Amino acid sequence: MSVEKINSSENANFSHILSHATKVPGLIFISGQVPGDKDGKIVLGGIKEHAAQCIKNIGNVLEAAGSSWEKVVKVNVYLKDMDNFAEMNEVYEKLIPSPKPARTCIQAAKLPNDVDIEMEAIAAA
Repeated sequence: MSVEKINSSENANFSHILSHATKVPGLIFISGQVPGDKDGKIVLGGIKEHAAQCIKNIGNVLEAAGSSWEKVVKVNVYLKDMDNFAEMNEVYEKLIPSPKPARTCIQAAKLPNDVDIEMEAIAAA
C-alpha cells in the first residue's frame, strides 16, 4: 500500500512534527487545522473568523492532495467552549458544500496555542 505525506504551501509549515495530510489509496486523512494564517499566526477575530480560517486551511490541504470539500466524508470539530457551537455552525453551514459530511463536535479542555477551535477531516482521494 502506498502512503503519501502531503503539505500545503498555503498553510503554516509544521513538517518537523506532522504532515498536513496523509494519503493512502482512496482516502486522505487531514491533520487538525487551527485558525492560523500561512505564517502560523492566529487570525484576528472570534469563533466565526476562526472557524472560517480552519475551513480554509482544510481546503488548502484538500487541494494539495488533489481532493476537495465535496469529497469530505467526515469532519471532527474541537471547540474550547461548547457555548460557541451555534456561531461555529453558522459559518460551517455557509462554507461547507451540501450534502454535508458526517461530523462530530466536542469540547476539548485545551487546544494547541490555546486556540478556540481545531478541525480535522477525512476525504475520498
